[in-house]
Amino acid sequence: MALREIRIVGDPVLRTPCDPITTIDDRVRSLVEDLLETVDMDGRAGLAANQIGVGLRAFSWNIDDEIGYVLNPVIVEVSEDEYQDGDEGCLSVPGLWYPTHRAWYARVVGTDLDGREVVVEGTELMARCLQHEVDHLDGMLYLDRLERSVRKKAMRAIREQL
Repeated sequence: MALREIRIVGDPVLRTPCDPITTIDDRVRSLVEDLLETVDMDGRAGLAANQIGVGLRAFSWNIDDEIGYVLNPVIVEVSEDEYQDGDEGCLSVPGLWYPTHRAWYARVVGTDLDGREVVVEGTELMARCLQHEVDHLDGMLYLDRLERSVRKKAMRAIREQL
């Protein structure tokens, strides 16, 4: 296991959709160990594989003292009539938090390392995490979901950090 370096906005791996995991092998097992170890720090709610430079569909989470992972996650349900608009941040966009519109509830289906179906669901922070991490795997950052004026402000702040 290894604590992996987080890729920062501007790295092309963050904008590239991740490939499905087709075979569970030692490489995938090692990826999951690294995802779990790297997300297991204060202030980290979720971590997608491409955030550590691996273009495979997997992410880990660390919400309410529960740490877990899912392979090949797909969002299968979000609340249609309940939303949340709280500030959202990202390890790949360090130090910046912006109001991001997300569904209040989300459910993801994927698999575990044994190929068994995994269902992960939740409200509020967990729902935000599930949506955020699946976005990463699709090559999106939360910045893409910001209102135009807020996104403009965020992009200016990112340029100032570089």
